[in-house]
Amino acid sequence: MSILKGVGVALVTPFNEDLSVDFESLTKLVDYNIENGTGYLVVLGTTAEAATLSDEEKKQVIEHIIKVNNKRVPLVLGIGGNNTLEVKKQIEEADLSEFTAVLSVSPYYNKPNQEGLYQHYKMLASTGKNIIIYNVPSRTGQNVEAETTLRLAREFPNLFLIKEAAPNILQYFDILRKKPEGFNLVSGDDEYTLPVTLAGGAGVISVIGQAYPKEFSTMVQLAFDKKVDEAYEIHNKLVEITRLIFAEGNPCGIKVILAEMGIIKNYLRLPLIAASEGLHAKIKAEMANI
Repeated sequence: MSILKGVGVALVTPFNEDLSVDFESLTKLVDYNIENGTGYLVVLGTTAEAATLSDEEKKQVIEHIIKVNNKRVPLVLGIGGNNTLEVKKQIEEADLSEFTAVLSVSPYYNKPNQEGLYQHYKMLASTGKNIIIYNVPSRTGQNVEAETTLRLAREFPNLFLIKEAAPNILQYFDILRKKPEGFNLVSGDDEYTLPVTLAGGAGVISVIGQAYPKEFSTMVQLAFDKKVDEAYEIHNKLVEITRLIFAEGNPCGIKVILAEMGIIKNYLRLPLIAASEGLHAKIKAEMANI
């Protein structure tokens, strides 16, 4: 699955003022990313506020992105949850003909132990579909430890990639150092993208990348080419705004940038709310610096 290398972006779902899905803005966002170097698109990830979309809206968003993309870049579909049997059923029943893989977040709230996490992904692997493990302890409440990831990687070839977003970068390095051939890791933390890629990672599934696709894609390619100084110039240019967009939760920060760029409108669905006036001003000022 070397096709999923470089910068993938976890697309937001744009909304209109009445909080209906804004398909016109979604078209703009997809085109903007493809035309500026994004390698692949993640549809209905956590950044998409997928938890607030109805089943019908999810279907409409999927169909719209497939149509706009028109096979230009690979697509990844987010299907996750904390009911293992239900997630397995959703993966089995989904039409994945237009998708390279499924991105499946580890079970949240339940806080299973490492054996439970292993058994969860073992069951998803039994679908025979290409699955990306997604570890994001800050959202799920439980870390998929490096040894659990490596155990899964060794036993199930269709668990071919992890989007790693643990707060400890040493965990990324442990997986990269010990992983079997054919298994890859992408950063799930935008700020870790460059060091993780330089250490042998396959890039990133990014939030900030959908606002600055050209810069972020260039940085990752420079990392692949081991042009470290040039890559860090871009990293240092974007690090402050990367921190700002997560200051009040995701995706309120990235929606500020995309709205200021005229790509989407700045609306979110409850329980998420728009960025505060103070954060909005800070983001706008940092955009001007960039």
